[in-house]
Amino acid sequence: MAALRRAHAAGVEVVAVTGRRHTFALPIVQQLGFDLWVISSNGAITRSLAGETFHRDMLPAQTCRRLCAHMQEFRGNTVLTFDTEAKGAIVLEHMDELNVSIQRWLEKNLQYINFVIPIEDALTSDPVQAMFCGPIPRMQQALAALAASNLDQEITVLRTEYAIRDLSIVDVLNQGCSKGHALERWAGYRGIPRKEVMAIGDNYNDIEMLAFAGVPFIMGNAAQELRRDGWMVTLPNDQSGVAAAIEQVLGFS
Repeated sequence: MAALRRAHAAGVEVVAVTGRRHTFALPIVQQLGFDLWVISSNGAITRSLAGETFHRDMLPAQTCRRLCAHMQEFRGNTVLTFDTEAKGAIVLEHMDELNVSIQRWLEKNLQYINFVIPIEDALTSDPVQAMFCGPIPRMQQALAALAASNLDQEITVLRTEYAIRDLSIVDVLNQGCSKGHALERWAGYRGIPRKEVMAIGDNYNDIEMLAFAGVPFIMGNAAQELRRDGWMVTLPNDQSGVAAAIEQVLGFS
């Protein structure tokens, strides 16, 4: 946080880019103590800390209905999210098949959860995304099912994996929606050249963002597979890797 504050004070624009919902990210980014924009839900929402919305990229409800029908086998792993800060922001049928790690996340969000059977009945408006959550082998099966869905021209599929917890989250968003596309849109709006955009990531859902950035860094704790493109590697997240990358690029000491 100290490195980010120094960067901000030096005139660098700081943008938080996360797979989390906007509201769930707020308690973290608010600790920085300065105003900034947050790209949340893997690029679907770009909104300021004050609540001003720059862009929303929703998954069409009709597409989501077809997705749910195709993914019947994974109904117990399915979560829908909506752009609201009330009960119903998160919808699922039940929690029985969701593993312990995601259950803890759901328990923290209980005030926003509705249980709806069938889940399609919740699609009275366009959702932000559909999520499939579970152990990595189970979600590999979900990825294979999505690849066979004939929806590839209508959706974007992103995955986040935490091997140490055997947890995988497969996010399904509107076609062309990703952290990278959202960051590119914001940089264009702000008139910041691509070569002056630095991005730091540690998971598969960061790949599009890192590919766009002129100065990409991956965390030292990231999966080995993410190192295939030769991006710079900083320290792990438990060794202040973000600060190390910022200090390297900006010449802080």
